[in-house]
Amino acid sequence: MGEMLNGVDVFVAAVETGSFASAAERLHLTRSAVAKTIARMEARLDVRLLHRTTRSLALTEDGQGYYEHCMRALEELRAGETALDSGRSEAAGRLRVSVPVLFGRRCVAPVLARLAAEHPRLELDLSFCDRPVDLIEDGFDLAIRNGEIGDGSGLMTRTVGLQRMTVCASPAYLDSHGRPESVDDLLTHHAITYGRAGRIKAWQFPIGDRALRDLTPPSRMRFDDLEAIADAAEAGHGLAWLPCWLIRDKARAGALVPLLESVPRLVFRTHALWPETPHLPLRVRFAIDALATALPGSAEL
Repeated sequence: MGEMLNGVDVFVAAVETGSFASAAERLHLTRSAVAKTIARMEARLDVRLLHRTTRSLALTEDGQGYYEHCMRALEELRAGETALDSGRSEAAGRLRVSVPVLFGRRCVAPVLARLAAEHPRLELDLSFCDRPVDLIEDGFDLAIRNGEIGDGSGLMTRTVGLQRMTVCASPAYLDSHGRPESVDDLLTHHAITYGRAGRIKAWQFPIGDRALRDLTPPSRMRFDDLEAIADAAEAGHGLAWLPCWLIRDKARAGALVPLLESVPRLVFRTHALWPETPHLPLRVRFAIDALATALPGSAEL
């Protein structure tokens, strides 16, 4: 039985990725190791499974039938693992998660680090990156993303938190320039805005059903890092529009003051995304549940 299963994962990866090189990258093997594994399988079965060309692979008729049997066998194995998992209370194995840089460092990493501490057999591999990743191609079990997630084909999603934006300033700035009482008042103040590639991100405020008002206060300081904006606001250089989770500690210490608290705040979702599968590994389920428990409050001020 062990010999029969040996190499099945390599064969399936080669078919799904379309090349030995891509299969090798997915499985962290060399291309020659993949090729030798497929050749050994063909020798053992005494059939040709794949047509090889310089650019791609194609299943033979025998290969197509064998591939379908392999997929059914793997599904049975995954079902067996899930059945075992359901009786366990401990997660195990490597968990690869892609997270946004700042939000990941401040909010996600502490939650997953606690999860890893509670489950000694769990290996945690966090990748901090603000660009979207291809979960399947890049080999991630889970991704955490804020706001719109675009085309989620082939992926499962779950909202694990809500984030609220707020206007804030330092007490020193408010003493010198006064306190804005309405959204229109923001246009008479100095602001520190988020800008990237020459484009300034407008501040947004909900007005009615799903409508937003965009407003860009005057600014002489434009940064493409939210943490730097928070630090500049704390130093008294102007108003800032930032997520509540980022300024929570500064607000509690009195270094920043949330403003316009009677004005509705923009709220956007934090999503967990993972490859669609009929049997979610226990380590992924535990991670999603831990984040859904810890993040929903969005560090409300």
